[in-house]
Amino acid sequence: MSSQPSLPLAVPAQAAPRAAPHNLEAEQALLGAILFDNETYNRITSLLQAKHFFDPVHGRIFQTCSEIIAAGELADGVTLKERFARDGGIQQIGGAVYLTTLLANAAPLSTQAQAYAELIYDLALRRELIRVGGVITDLAENPPDGSDGKDIIEEAERTLFQLAESGTGSSGFSPFSRALTASIESAAAAYESDSDVSGIATSFEDLDRMLGGLHGSDLIILAGRPSMGKTALALNMAFNIAKAKLYHDRAPDEDKPPTKGGIVAFFSLEMSAEQLATRLLSDAAGIESDRIRRGKIHKNEFEKLQDAAADLQALPLHIDETGAIGIAQLQARARRLKRTVGLDCIMVDYLQLVTGSSKKTDGRVQEVSEITQGLKALAKDLHVPVIALSQLSRQVETRDDKRPQLSDLRESGSIEQDADAVLFVYRESYYLERGEPRDGTDEHFAWQRQMDEVRNQAEVIIGKQRHGPIGKVKLFFDSRYTRFGNLSSRTA
Repeated sequence: MSSQPSLPLAVPAQAAPRAAPHNLEAEQALLGAILFDNETYNRITSLLQAKHFFDPVHGRIFQTCSEIIAAGELADGVTLKERFARDGGIQQIGGAVYLTTLLANAAPLSTQAQAYAELIYDLALRRELIRVGGVITDLAENPPDGSDGKDIIEEAERTLFQLAESGTGSSGFSPFSRALTASIESAAAAYESDSDVSGIATSFEDLDRMLGGLHGSDLIILAGRPSMGKTALALNMAFNIAKAKLYHDRAPDEDKPPTKGGIVAFFSLEMSAEQLATRLLSDAAGIESDRIRRGKIHKNEFEKLQDAAADLQALPLHIDETGAIGIAQLQARARRLKRTVGLDCIMVDYLQLVTGSSKKTDGRVQEVSEITQGLKALAKDLHVPVIALSQLSRQVETRDDKRPQLSDLRESGSIEQDADAVLFVYRESYYLERGEPRDGTDEHFAWQRQMDEVRNQAEVIIGKQRHGPIGKVKLFFDSRYTRFGNLSSRTA
């Protein structure tokens, strides 16, 4: 029995490359509707930008319409023809005739403009997702030296967050006019405000006046020697910002507090979330935190604690107590919180406990440089202020005047360079208490007078401020509740 010849394996035809998701008809319809009635532009989603159009010529038409309408002028076939008189791209697709085509049958489409705008934006997101997916695939198949799967996940999450927030995975260049508009809007808001604070207020009036509040994209270093109260001051700031947000959302329009506050992320690498909560309860209830921890409180004080806890239950303050968290992990968690809940301010306690993502050991200075650059990038990406606490070197203790200065920062080169502002916490009473002379001597009487002058006082020294003056402000400090407040009012 003769065997039949085997059939050759079929060679599959090579699939034609798929076109990226797009809809030119929707782009044409939207542009025609805008040219027919400029008010249509104001009714569509503000998310839509020129970069979201698949056809670059359509993007240029949309951008030109945006500029003309923003200037209070009429955007129609005539004005666009004048703008594009020397535009080779428009000439290639038919010149003024194409603009006339866009206007054809535009009237009945004006009511559907929002639907077209949403479709164009959605298709742009899908095209960008395809591009990002290809980049992630390439990274997974050919990882850079020193990178592992977790690094690729962090990079993918960062890129996807940018895509979700801005509709593009990479911002790239933007026209100066957009930055100028944002600057004017910021200046107008500050001008129309009744307050000296244009950023987020910390409720420390003198400090807010010097800083103008906490501004988005700024990296602020809050430094000091141990026991100066860095964590207490940062926690008070976080509490004040979150409390203002809570009360602003609860209050009716006529009773809203002057500052709206914000949602705060507090990365506590040293203290547990329970310890931080105890400090806040101590402050809110007016009961010393050490008595709360030891249970040495009365029944009525316990009831005050319960009332304070109930009042603070909805406080928009989120605490991450992961020890030795990596900078990439910190960034990913902040982005996730921003995306899911919202985020207005980030606190990191403290910088030297954050770890770098590099697998190579290039020295601690290089690692701190990576961390500060990562925090600054996070502030810019999320457009929120980032306050990072930092330890000071021991050389402070060797000087007669123990007020800190920029050179006292550990690994000061990178920290000082990347920070927009550097604040130092200093309490003279801390050092005086440890140098008490023998009781009954003239030296002791002089020491007592000095103590009376500085007791319950703290200084915040502004050693660097990129956008404002340097100097110092005095705050009230109550060691019983580890609480800072305005010196004039003696209240937190």
